[in-house]
Amino acid sequence: MKVFITGTDTNIGKTIVSSWICLHTGAEYFKPIQSGLEEETDSEIVARLAGVKVHAECYRLRAPLSPHLSARLDGVAIDMNRLVLPSSANGTGNLVVEGAGGLMVPINEREFMIDVIGHFELPVILVARSSLGTINHTLLSLKALRDRNIKILGVIMSGEPNDENKKAIETYGAVRVIAQIPRLECLTTESLCRVPFSLHTKAF
Repeated sequence: MKVFITGTDTNIGKTIVSSWICLHTGAEYFKPIQSGLEEETDSEIVARLAGVKVHAECYRLRAPLSPHLSARLDGVAIDMNRLVLPSSANGTGNLVVEGAGGLMVPINEREFMIDVIGHFELPVILVARSSLGTINHTLLSLKALRDRNIKILGVIMSGEPNDENKKAIETYGAVRVIAQIPRLECLTTESLCRVPFSLHTKAF
């Protein structure tokens, strides 16, 4: 299993979903572009919560901003050719790759996060919030992925469960909501373990 975790927005729950999948499957983790170094990085969060092998980022940018701007402030330009998937060391080939922000977040003057997904040629799990506004954002993201012929494994909804939004996304988006992760008051390995895991790597 190799899968790219993207989202409908920033701070949508991609790192929680990545940690949850890694924790339950033992998959390794890779964040190609990290924007923001002052607080705990996404790689550090996954390492702490899931205890799996975490590969070094290709770009570590200081400011917690869109990658194109954070890179510019650091005096660098993100080069797609430098974004290379790590070779797996756990023997299973399982790898979770997490993007930065949403699909149309620019990484440089010409390319976007959705171009990174196409570059890696990986199937996608789309993380969406469960609250008001998610239908529009999720359907637009699904359309963008399909316009690029990127395989969609499903949607994972993050936040308090909302059955009506789940039904709308599945109906209008012609996609499966493959999991719902509730808001966790205390984000720990133990709390993530208590979230039921029903994904099967064979399905990927």
